[in-house]
Amino acid sequence: MKWAHWVAAACVAASSALVHAAAPAIDFFKRPVLNDVELSPSGKYLAATRYNSQTKHHVLVIIDLSEKREAKIVAGYTDADVVDLQWVNDDRVVFRVFEQDATYFDSHPVGLFSVDRRGDEDPKVLIRRHWDTGIVNAPPEIARVRPRDFSLDPNHAFHSVLHDGSANVLVVKRNWASDRSLTSTQLIRLNTETGRSEVVGQGAPPQSTGWVADAAGNARVVYSNDKATTNVHWRATPQSDWAPLRRMPRYDKVAGKDAMLGMLGMDDQDRLYVVTGGANEDGTNVLATMDLKQASPALVPLIATPGYDFSGRLVYGTKGKVVGIHYLTDAKGTHWFDPKLKAIQEQVDKLLPNTNNIIDCGACDDPTRVLVNAYSDRQPSAFVLYHVTSGKVEPVSGTRPWIKTEEMAARGFERIKARDGLEFPVHVTRPNGSKAPAPAVILVHGGPWVRGAEWRWYPTTQFLASRGYAVIEPEFRGSTGFGSRLTFASWKQWGLAMQDDLADAARWAIDKGIADPKRICIAGGSYGGYAALMGLVRQSDIFRCGIEYFGVTDIELMYTSHWSDFSKDYKTYGMPVLIGDRVQDAAQLDATSPLKQSAKINAPLLMGHGRQDPRVPFEHYSKLLDKLKGQNPNVETVVYNEEGHGWNLDANEADFWTRAETFLDKHLKAAP
Repeated sequence: MKWAHWVAAACVAASSALVHAAAPAIDFFKRPVLNDVELSPSGKYLAATRYNSQTKHHVLVIIDLSEKREAKIVAGYTDADVVDLQWVNDDRVVFRVFEQDATYFDSHPVGLFSVDRRGDEDPKVLIRRHWDTGIVNAPPEIARVRPRDFSLDPNHAFHSVLHDGSANVLVVKRNWASDRSLTSTQLIRLNTETGRSEVVGQGAPPQSTGWVADAAGNARVVYSNDKATTNVHWRATPQSDWAPLRRMPRYDKVAGKDAMLGMLGMDDQDRLYVVTGGANEDGTNVLATMDLKQASPALVPLIATPGYDFSGRLVYGTKGKVVGIHYLTDAKGTHWFDPKLKAIQEQVDKLLPNTNNIIDCGACDDPTRVLVNAYSDRQPSAFVLYHVTSGKVEPVSGTRPWIKTEEMAARGFERIKARDGLEFPVHVTRPNGSKAPAPAVILVHGGPWVRGAEWRWYPTTQFLASRGYAVIEPEFRGSTGFGSRLTFASWKQWGLAMQDDLADAARWAIDKGIADPKRICIAGGSYGGYAALMGLVRQSDIFRCGIEYFGVTDIELMYTSHWSDFSKDYKTYGMPVLIGDRVQDAAQLDATSPLKQSAKINAPLLMGHGRQDPRVPFEHYSKLLDKLKGQNPNVETVVYNEEGHGWNLDANEADFWTRAETFLDKHLKAAP
């Protein structure tokens, strides 16, 4: 497809499929037409995964930006989508495949493939999708002439690109325990042209699961988990023996300034980039460096993001040089070390003042053009090219061109205080144009030890806002990204102080004139589903109804369910500290169990679950439903036989939220 035709097609789609307030749910939840887009190291080519109407999947296309700009398909499948593309060098791309619109057991990114940008060859299999070789009952004459197969089995997984101009990448071989928990990995350098590989992490400590390599692809830092302890080892040169660097408890509230909480990578000067614990005055984490050329490497603070734990990734230039760092506060941003790149960012931001603009500069060596991912709370990602010399912006494509930005709702960010004085953030999305108190949904994220949201477009939030609901998304205690005090305050507080935060967020929204006090529902998935149920158990005076999807219904079941994918180590060392000990805290766990407190769940409730869920097995749903039958006449249910932990099929997600819309209209909009 011609470049001009591709851009025009996006514009036509936008004009012919406008999203109005009454748009069907599928318009919010269907897959984007464009997923990954990445500029080649030289900046001469674009690689993108784009939906193809013939295969009905995303295919890999390459665009030569210096010629006719044709979007040439170089890889595509009729049974899977191309995902997770990365340039290895200016001629070669690696990718994985993923059945995005499939049942749970077929819906994980798998394999690793490489292809030449010219598309003159079939993609090379580096890691197989399945355990079979792909040839069944081959005739003897084919078997005899078949070239040697260097592809790796599915126990291997992609690790990283080397940024050294070679055709090599790093992968890991994963070793599993009988309960399918990860026990150790090996780091391997893999040539994407020949498929040949070699182990590069020899002699590492047992149970090594995380690796950091230098710019040449040599293993230099490794961490391993031993029961409740994390050990970090390093070596001064690729030939040195491994030596201890840090020993830290995995489940401990003390995250000191010397704690190594995450490693982003290394640069061409043998500096290791490390997230360190609690180094800011407000207790948030910072990014530091560690010079591995030193005999005793010490942490040196580099970037702080006050009010937020540092979270980000390195931007690599030529031969492993770090030219910038992408980071996250309320929204994503970039700290550029290179003054030319910093100036380019400033010019792009001036030209696109209403969006957050994340730059991809290829190898970032004095680029003549950069790729910009421009997005906002009301606009899904749209990609443009910025030409440095002319200062002009050239459209590439939107990801969801049918979304009409001006009809979406704005997202706000506030910090409020809980009843015990602990500060926590909330994200607020009011219906577009609404100023009066509205029926509201307290939307609780899963995890719970994750960050819930940031400043960008979210389909569920926008869908609910388009239906006239204010959406309040609290970063309650337990949420990460806002300092260790907020995270650690959640330990053994399921259904207690964590639940109080949600009620306090609802009361705050009432006091601010955002939420109608008589029309508030609580909703969430996974941990959020648990919180929705506990909201009906403990705070039915605030929450008129609840929506839970694939939610935990009993903490004891988290320990005992044989189908759960929780590891033995996590159940033995993690859950007793984070959630509660089955023996010592038995009374508390009973008091905070929706299943055991089901007699108190009398408000209207919508329940949804996937029958194949390995994280919160189906018995969580079925046992609670058995309890509620005959007790609560306002329970509505839906089961998706092919789903696991989450809605993977577009149609199922749209179906669930259409049911939720009907449920909310009945119990909130019709409420007195």
